[in-house]
Amino acid sequence: MVESKKYILFKLQEQIFAVNVQQIISIERMQTITEVPRTSEFIKGVTKLRGETTPVIDLRERLLLNQLEETDNTRILVVHVNEMQIGMVVDAATEVIDIEEEMIEEPPKLVGKVRDTFLKGVAKVDKRLLLILQLEQIINFEETNELIEVLEEEI
Repeated sequence: MVESKKYILFKLQEQIFAVNVQQIISIERMQTITEVPRTSEFIKGVTKLRGETTPVIDLRERLLLNQLEETDNTRILVVHVNEMQIGMVVDAATEVIDIEEEMIEEPPKLVGKVRDTFLKGVAKVDKRLLLILQLEQIINFEETNELIEVLEEEI
């Protein structure tokens, strides 16, 4: 039997990304984010999500994509990564699909502007190329510590 997993699809620019649904806590509408000084460019700040102070990152900025104004479709994907709850701002969350493990291929060194270190792989589903993110690589050890410091300052 072929092993498949559920993935949430979301958009950044015109590119479709996927994240394993098991790492998703919730999908929230855009909220007010309190900026925190002296943090990396891609860290937007913190907000209260599900009663918990949560650091929020701009995934476009993290992946070195062009910035875009927020719209009614802008969402915060609340994910569990590196033992932390983190919000990731995305252009739109679109759907949940099953992706068979055998459909996932090694990522090329660069897909558009996205480096392969951020990707678990790529999959072609219904004539669409999906970039499957490796969330553990989106936030490295130093950045995790920076997010912990941000949380400690806010508490």
